[in-house]
Amino acid sequence: MTLSHVAAKPVTLISGYLGAGKTTLVNHLLRNAGGRRIAVAVNEFGALPIDPDLIEQASGDVLTLAGGCICCSFGDDLTSGLVALANRDNIDSILIETSGVALPGSVAQSLSLIAGLRHEATLVLLDAETARKLARDKYLGDTILRQLAEADLVVINKTDLVTDNARAELRDWLAATAPRAKIMETEFGALSPDIALGAYAPSAFVADAPSGHGGAQPQSQSFKIDSALDVAHLAAALSDEATGLVRAKGFLRDSDGRWKTLQIVGRRADITAASAPQDGVGRLVCIAHGAPLERARIAAIIESCKPSDFSS
Repeated sequence: MTLSHVAAKPVTLISGYLGAGKTTLVNHLLRNAGGRRIAVAVNEFGALPIDPDLIEQASGDVLTLAGGCICCSFGDDLTSGLVALANRDNIDSILIETSGVALPGSVAQSLSLIAGLRHEATLVLLDAETARKLARDKYLGDTILRQLAEADLVVINKTDLVTDNARAELRDWLAATAPRAKIMETEFGALSPDIALGAYAPSAFVADAPSGHGGAQPQSQSFKIDSALDVAHLAAALSDEATGLVRAKGFLRDSDGRWKTLQIVGRRADITAASAPQDGVGRLVCIAHGAPLERARIAAIIESCKPSDFSS
């Protein structure tokens, strides 16, 4: 868990070997951005084909896309490209699609050196049909295993191509191979933007269901919280595997009276300083995928984190 006082643009890394479905996922997220202004950073435009009907204008190393999104080519200088994106006021979040042989951990480390950016999540995609075979390949295997070890979320794609037994065996293998990641399944890269990118701020707390996006629907529950909480204790409880959550975001008053933003992705939790909301009420949204989201259980966790009920 990290504690920071700097607000910054969230950066999501999308990793996985060739053919896992990264391009399909990126285009799906752009089509279903839900008001988010997303910047996609690529090495070169040919390396990540954007669906032509999404492109509104091309100018130099920037493609203007539908819905206020953009795609930027950074060539061989990722750091300079990200610095430029960090200074843009017209984007809300950044997607980096890494090459099939890249290790996302090294990219995530470089983000800490760029003011105005923060590592939001690392998603690693797998082809349900070929994942285990490629992980045993003498040339690719080590890279794939290291990618999985660095993942916050592992997305098993193309699940329609395998049997239920094969899918269950793959999940068991991933539980041992990627123990720090949350595992979910999808077809055709149709992953909810609320899971890939996090709940979108303007509408994050207005309903108990994310907006439609195609593909499997996640489950979401939102809470209004009047009292102060031990935010660090809440973060540890919500990021526990037993809750079944893949995402959570909250604006909460801590036990010291200061307001904090809580972000949970998989089993990783980050706490940052926040401004007090106008109505003085804390809010929390929790998202699950592929498993029931028990509102009563989350409510009990929240109750246990009230300072009067929490003993250190």
